[in-house]
Amino acid sequence: MVDRPEVLAIIPARGGSKGLPRKNIRPFAGFPLIAYSIAAGKSAECVTRTLVSTDDEEIASVGREFGADVPFLRPAELAQDNTTDLPVFRHALDWLAREENYHPAVVVQLRPTSPIRPRRLVDEAVSLLLSHPEADSVRGVMPAGQNPHKMWRLDPAGGPMRPLLAVDGIAEPYNAPRQILPPVFWQTGHVDAIRPATILAGGSMSGKVILPVMVEPRYTVDIDSLFDLQRAEWLVYHAGLDMVDPARRRRPLPAKISLIVFDFDGVLTDNRVFTDENGRETVASNRSDSLGLTILRSKRAIDCLILSREHNPVVSARASKINLPVIQSVSDKETALNTLILERGLDPAEVIYLGNDVNDLPCLPLVGCFIAPSDAHPEVLRRADIVLQNPGGRGAVRELCDWLLHLV
Repeated sequence: MVDRPEVLAIIPARGGSKGLPRKNIRPFAGFPLIAYSIAAGKSAECVTRTLVSTDDEEIASVGREFGADVPFLRPAELAQDNTTDLPVFRHALDWLAREENYHPAVVVQLRPTSPIRPRRLVDEAVSLLLSHPEADSVRGVMPAGQNPHKMWRLDPAGGPMRPLLAVDGIAEPYNAPRQILPPVFWQTGHVDAIRPATILAGGSMSGKVILPVMVEPRYTVDIDSLFDLQRAEWLVYHAGLDMVDPARRRRPLPAKISLIVFDFDGVLTDNRVFTDENGRETVASNRSDSLGLTILRSKRAIDCLILSREHNPVVSARASKINLPVIQSVSDKETALNTLILERGLDPAEVIYLGNDVNDLPCLPLVGCFIAPSDAHPEVLRRADIVLQNPGGRGAVRELCDWLLHLV
């Protein structure tokens, strides 16, 4: 029997991100961003240990919550804006050797800012490295979106531009058709597989002999800004990617939608209740939500209704105001929804449910897509197929309506 090689996945995650504060643990499609890289390590067949290297106790706590080892906190001097990967990985390997006598055969780098990874990518990278003893490392690459042969250097003094690259046999590559130019590839942040000796003895995160593992361009993500994060969330929900996901396999919006079921509190309201001295209750809702529903129903043949646990007449009053049918005082939403689907003869795969709390979760397996507002209960956020950008009662319903107007 051949011993399984020890493969250590390291996720570097410092706490001091400037462009997008607290980026590494920022919510991303229902989970902290770092959870996707942890899941990539833990789900890979070849990886025997997944470790987070951080200087930040909160990041360490999140890392442990999602199953990563965090045996140390990285020194602050190795968590600066200009800190490179090399000293971070040297520190981790030196600490593990000194404190645990632990010496992996391969080190894998999984950057939190590239959370959308194909399911087999980590195993492919490690397998490629192990099968080529002459290689120092394997690095993820994809075809470059922009060809550098059409790029220029500018003269700071205002002189003429100079082409960045020359090509033998082509006098003016910047004027040549793309098809005749040499193909070029961009290194991604999805995965690096490296021999520890390359890091410790060679003083490099790659070495001299670097092999490529190909990543499809549709998985391209590098999160440095809020726009990057929002774009990447769209890919998670709508691009149909076979990616590593800390959640179960998420379901996209159905191609055909026959019914949308809305919870009331925390979805059509902001979950607050105002009580006067006589015990009368009022709630806060959002006019843009009601306008979105009006526009959606005028342009799409989609039925909508409210399913609420609340007994309060404010539910029926608001439902009447926005012209939505309502079923309220429902203690068992699962049974009520199942009965509704059967009585209407609906295909459950064509039903969407928008809910925010744990009493909505029994409805999840009954519908084709379960959606949550951004401020839903943490367990709902983890299990929802789609998590909206907006909170309940403050634009979540309008966001969904706008999506459906463009996608349905």
